[in-house]
Amino acid sequence: MNKIILCCMAGMSTSMLVTKMKKAAVEANIDCEINAVSADQVKSHLEGTTAVLLGPQIRHKLPEIKKLCDEKSVPCDLINMMDYGAMNGKKVLDFALKISKL
Repeated sequence: MNKIILCCMAGMSTSMLVTKMKKAAVEANIDCEINAVSADQVKSHLEGTTAVLLGPQIRHKLPEIKKLCDEKSVPCDLINMMDYGAMNGKKVLDFALKISKL
């Protein structure tokens, strides 16, 4: 099963995108768990995670979070700004699956 974490400053702005990604996963019959967390919570949620995606508004945190993810061999990248702004759950889900190791 894929376990995807979306990360923003407080874990709030990504919650709507999580809902849309979960809907896209159900429609595509993809088994995954998707959660939104704050940047400060990422480290405690990495166990079993297959991908971490950061909201564009915290791109400055990418080096710090990528280092944490690299220590656990978890792929980490930024969500495309256009897909984030459009709340395109399918595209963001596809991106998370593409960078994950599963």
